[in-house]
Amino acid sequence: MKHRIILATALVVAAFLGCESKPEAPPEPPSGTSAPANSAAPAQPAQAALDGMDKRTPVPLLPMMANHQKQNMRDHLVAVQEIVSALATRDFAAVERAAGRIGYSEQMGRMCTHMGAGAPGFTAQALNFHHTADKIGGAAKKQDADAVLKALGETLATCTTCHTAFKQQVVDDATWTAATKMSPPSSPH
Repeated sequence: MKHRIILATALVVAAFLGCESKPEAPPEPPSGTSAPANSAAPAQPAQAALDGMDKRTPVPLLPMMANHQKQNMRDHLVAVQEIVSALATRDFAAVERAAGRIGYSEQMGRMCTHMGAGAPGFTAQALNFHHTADKIGGAAKKQDADAVLKALGETLATCTTCHTAFKQQVVDDATWTAATKMSPPSSPH
């Protein structure tokens, strides 16, 4: 069983490496130090070159939406870490709680639909992730460690499938409206 936990952890790390297609700003240097001279944002030609190499389907998102989505992805990763850690100690209640954060809810369904409005197929992939994650909680409820690992593996497979197919594309209001046929939101959903 210990080997399965190690394997699950390795799958988690592999699934989330390289998930974000746009680099984020580097962290602020500690006080009393200065930022490196080359800390400016990447030049437009360099970003265009990267985008040209990355053949995944773009998901057009406004900056606030892209940031919100990245925050959710990071929380999904934390939930997966909590699932693996809790499973190692057979704390099935903690597995169930963590799985509940990535499982399906009506609010999550609305958010996935909104985020994927400009990329055909994205919403279905996102919803599949959340529905698959529901199986983790069901297995935890039965205190079935093997079933939890199987469901976690299926859930991570939905992650890699989606991240293999799609990438964020940060766009302006006009581009988002044209892609989605919707008015830009005033706040993240």
